[in-house]
Amino acid sequence: MISPAKTGRVKTACGSIPVRAMATTVLLAGVVFFCTVSRSETQEAPNASALAQLRGLSGEWEGTYVWLGSGKAPEKLTAKYFETGNAAVVESLIYENDRGGVPAMTSVYHLDGADLRMTHFCVQNQPRLKASHIDLAKGILDFDFVDVTNLPFPDAPHVYRVEMRLLAADHISITFSVEGGDKHSNEFIELKRVSHKPSA
Repeated sequence: MISPAKTGRVKTACGSIPVRAMATTVLLAGVVFFCTVSRSETQEAPNASALAQLRGLSGEWEGTYVWLGSGKAPEKLTAKYFETGNAAVVESLIYENDRGGVPAMTSVYHLDGADLRMTHFCVQNQPRLKASHIDLAKGILDFDFVDVTNLPFPDAPHVYRVEMRLLAADHISITFSVEGGDKHSNEFIELKRVSHKPSA
């Protein structure tokens, strides 16, 4: 047997409110809270899963890099991926040409609340990017520019987009898009894993 709805009024700091109106308000507040939490969890899930995939890259890699449209042949580079506890994944790209194997670019991937972030430590500046598109079934991780630190002047070249493709467990590619003034260029990197544990 269903009990009839209670009637009457409830006193509040702003006056009295009918019981039915108050019950409706509480119900709506609960629905809004549930939807907000559900949406947050939905947004967080792919980002957390993506970071877990990045953790799986730990190890040593080798491959090539080339500036698309430059007409130059690809050159060799190596890479290392390692974790810093469960907080972040560090990517170190090492060019094997006249730079003598010195790490040239380092990126750090981590969560910021529900967002997957990437800070790219270039030679002179540090662009910060946020994942804008994730499709793990297709191995797609795209990051777009948020802001940059240590930029010497507004038109100085800096990374504004990164596209990572998880092609296989031991095969990835990364495209760094760089802009400076009215100039745009893309560096394409292709890597294959040679060891599952980075050397010291």
